Amino acid sequence: METGIARHGSPEAAESRLHRGTNQSGMRDHNERLVLSLVRQHGSLAKSDIARMTGLSAQTVSVIMRELEDDRLLVRQAPLRGRIGQPSIPMALNPEGAFFIGLKIGRRSAELVLIDFLGNVRSMLQHSYRYPAPRETVEFALTGMTRMRGELTQAQDKRIAGLGIAM
Repeated sequence: METGIARHGSPEAAESRLHRGTNQSGMRDHNERLVLSLVRQHGSLAKSDIARMTGLSAQTVSVIMRELEDDRLLVRQAPLRGRIGQPSIPMALNPEGAFFIGLKIGRRSAELVLIDFLGNVRSMLQHSYRYPAPRETVEFALTGMTRMRGELTQAQDKRIAGLGIAM
């Protein structure tokens, strides 16, 4: 019998929990990740949309958005006019907000990529070999990362946030 209520372990309940925030003070990191995830999924969102989607108070969302903008992870878009009241200002991920390096080590080649906060590939290097040799692969990775970092400005280089390795 359908009751319209999602069971705790159901996919509907999991989806509902995924997009809910909390106002508890210890959950700031969770709420920041939630806001960034929603903005990434939707391209850009206004504070009011985020508050509605997460269940967070307008004040909490405003504080989070201001901090993410101060950290240069979010950027303001053009105001949306034509609605009642003040124009809403959508926020989007800043492509320059963070950079990441990825290294894939395969059977016949290794690939190194530099991506921005939107996931756009900024630089890519590939090295082919007959068999993967640890010393050769480490040298390729170090040389490649040095080269990629040399293509960035000093400010961009400071925003490299991580390295992912796949084998």
